[in-house]
Amino acid sequence: MTSTTRQICFINAAHSFTHYGLLVLATAVLAMVQEDGGAFGTDYGTILALGTGMFVIYGLGALPMGWLAQRFGRKAMMGAFFIGSGAALAAAGLTQGPLGLAVALAVMGAFSAIYHPIGTAIISEAGGDRVGRAMGINGVFGNLGVALAPVLTAFIAAQMGWRWAFILPGLACVLVGIAYLREPAYDAVKAGVQTRPFPVIPRAIVRQAVISLMLIAIVSGLVFNAYTLLLPKLMEERLAGSPELLPVVGLLAFLVTLCGGIAQYTVGQMIDRMTLKTVFMPLAFVLVPGMLALSFLDGWMVLPVAGLMAAAIFGQVTVNETITARYVAPALRAKLYSVRFTVGFLGAALAAPLVGFLHNLTGDMAAAMVVLAVCSSVTLICAIWFPNRPEELHPERWESLATRPAPAE
Repeated sequence: MTSTTRQICFINAAHSFTHYGLLVLATAVLAMVQEDGGAFGTDYGTILALGTGMFVIYGLGALPMGWLAQRFGRKAMMGAFFIGSGAALAAAGLTQGPLGLAVALAVMGAFSAIYHPIGTAIISEAGGDRVGRAMGINGVFGNLGVALAPVLTAFIAAQMGWRWAFILPGLACVLVGIAYLREPAYDAVKAGVQTRPFPVIPRAIVRQAVISLMLIAIVSGLVFNAYTLLLPKLMEERLAGSPELLPVVGLLAFLVTLCGGIAQYTVGQMIDRMTLKTVFMPLAFVLVPGMLALSFLDGWMVLPVAGLMAAAIFGQVTVNETITARYVAPALRAKLYSVRFTVGFLGAALAAPLVGFLHNLTGDMAAAMVVLAVCSSVTLICAIWFPNRPEELHPERWESLATRPAPAE
């Protein structure tokens, strides 16, 4: 196994741990209200809101990561991610009350903030000329974390109690981190990764792409996080109907998010052969009607529609991450990823309190789905405005475009 392959494996594992850890509470809360109502209460929305600090720090913490990586190195930062987030997740399972749980989750959010700016930059370089494929596979591993979180959390909570649902994945993350620290620091150029020189792209086009990316990030972070948080409860309301069916709820949520993983791999393959806008438009178009449909659908029809929404949401993530690789020079990527993920995660931080508030106010998930449909309309507008440039697939053509004389006034 080459150093590039090993590095990609570790970064993909980190992506899984990131999303898994952030979503343990979303399913564990269903067991906590039954097992430990005396210490944590029996209100779903109130307990779910304990994750707010985790998502806020997760979002704000992403901002300085590009600069910290320049100072301390990517290996040190990723090592801190594995050890720190894993230890904090395990500590969350040992807490005795709401305050302790909120603090432990907030610490985990701080360490988890390391992954996306640093890990995505590493993947974009290690992927070489097939960055779309690399991003797609990396997205599948992130989706695997999202998909496994409800089903494994539900299973562990049912068999061993909700505390072990935090402790076991935390310890696993620490062990992978110890293995990662034994790896030498990674350098894509020294590892022989084949890449074409980054082209000179006209500033106006770069500006349009980056503005689109930032506007999408504001709403997509909220939509992504809210959807993955509310999914177990949506499955329980519309399909399970009984708290005793907690493992079934987790399995249904797993099947839905599995659709997202398949979509991310497919989108990653398509991006290397098609322009970003061509892939992006269908994904953005289905979100609004799909979310509105989920606001009123009941029974087993919820499952295919929920799967389609997961495919669109997760597929869109792969497109968004490839935008930076296509339009921003490698030297600036980690910093732009830091800014982009901070913007996105601030929107994501609103997800837990928003979902909890709307559920407490209305008693179900219908209102939350309508809000997500409204947010998704912003993504559709940005997708329409995004540049559709064939030069993405033939970077050598950017040079002739950049050197073309400006039209006379």
